[in-house]
Amino acid sequence: MKTHHLTTLPFLTACFLMTQGCIFGTESDPNSPQDENNQSTPANNTAAGNNATTANNTSANNMAANNATTGNNTTANNASNSTSNNTTTEDPIAHLADVRPQLPAMLLDYSHDLPQHFRVQGVTNSDNTPEDNHISDAGATLGRVLFYDKRLSQNGTVACASCHIGSDGFSDPEQFSEGFDGGATGRNSMPLINIAYYRNGTMFWDQRADTLEDQVLMPIQDSVEMGLTLDELVERVGAADYYAPLFEDAFGDGEVTNDRISRALAQFVRSIVSYRSRWDEGIAAADGDITADFENYTAQENLGKEIFFGLDNPDSRGRCAACHMPNNPLAPANNGGPPRDNLALFQLARPTDNGLPDATDEGIGGVTGQQNQIGAFKSPTLRNIAQTGPYMHDGSLQTLGDVVDFYNMGIQDTPNLDPVLRAGGPGGPGGPGSGAAIQMNLTRDQRDALVAFLETLTDETLATDARFSNPFPRR
Repeated sequence: MKTHHLTTLPFLTACFLMTQGCIFGTESDPNSPQDENNQSTPANNTAAGNNATTANNTSANNMAANNATTGNNTTANNASNSTSNNTTTEDPIAHLADVRPQLPAMLLDYSHDLPQHFRVQGVTNSDNTPEDNHISDAGATLGRVLFYDKRLSQNGTVACASCHIGSDGFSDPEQFSEGFDGGATGRNSMPLINIAYYRNGTMFWDQRADTLEDQVLMPIQDSVEMGLTLDELVERVGAADYYAPLFEDAFGDGEVTNDRISRALAQFVRSIVSYRSRWDEGIAAADGDITADFENYTAQENLGKEIFFGLDNPDSRGRCAACHMPNNPLAPANNGGPPRDNLALFQLARPTDNGLPDATDEGIGGVTGQQNQIGAFKSPTLRNIAQTGPYMHDGSLQTLGDVVDFYNMGIQDTPNLDPVLRAGGPGGPGGPGSGAAIQMNLTRDQRDALVAFLETLTDETLATDARFSNPFPRR
């Protein structure tokens, strides 16, 4: 534990605003031209903390000007009325004037005592932490306060944590998240767990953000989600007296910049790691042997494990792990590729079209303009998946049972369906995957067993860990 001097902070002299924290996975309508989150040119992802391209600044500033007050919206064409409204409008975050974080005198320790199966080459090589933004206790503490602070939204009603809720796997139990002014996002909130281990580091369902550092500022500027410009963000944070010592601890002085806000938020989010589940206990006790029955599993859960890894069927009918645990020890030889030592990461290392039709959302293809990427999306980790419903980018599947039923019998033959999900693909016997969409034909008992196995991937400690909890008092 490290000494922290926040207990001597003076009383709050200024207040700020925070909208619903859809920063990391929820997204506004991907087809809306006014949504800064969906400006997908390469310029948007140029550098950490500097996501406001000319297009984004223009859109965000227009949004701020149009939405700053109700009076401004109704008198936008009347210059004198607008001026009058701007000079008389009350502070939209005045209700947060006496709200301040309650932090311990000693910094919490954000390091992790990871089990051995997290400390192998194939896993550590997947860590997307940049060299200039390693997690520090002070940086993650600052990020935690920013993450929960409603002052970061236009009217002080939502925070990043509003749609990334710890007890829900840092996702949102609603199909679409509600923004600061009551609008709904265009996609389901993506869980934040184990984001550090997505190898290429790109963020959002459509991967339009090159890095987590880029991504965390985008929803703050979004006209539906949080509604601030970057200049307003710096002003809001800089005016709250409790931030100066936090920035000094994290960066050496109290200066507030967009880059520092971005880096602190990214440190906090990367620190959210699931590694204390029953799976982790079982694989450690079995000395890394996937094929062994886990002593801490029920017979149903062990059957689900066999189905997940394709051990129950010579045709590997249920080989979910071919995608969801890449480079595991049972994976096919990879001819000099990454080592097959992954027993920790339950996440696709690449985006995919999983055969869920959506005529309204082109996914990654909508960002890149590539026809062969239309319908492809990034996939979240399966860790803590029992907590993160509803599922898929559109939140269309309510339960884990619904998800298994979809992969069992519901995959559609979409134009860019991943070959793994076609007959003859890596998920089954034969040559290249060029056939029809596969059907696993699981029985009801097998389906229930697979759900039971997926539920063992939950790290229950994340929801109660003080390091990831809300530092602001409940009101």
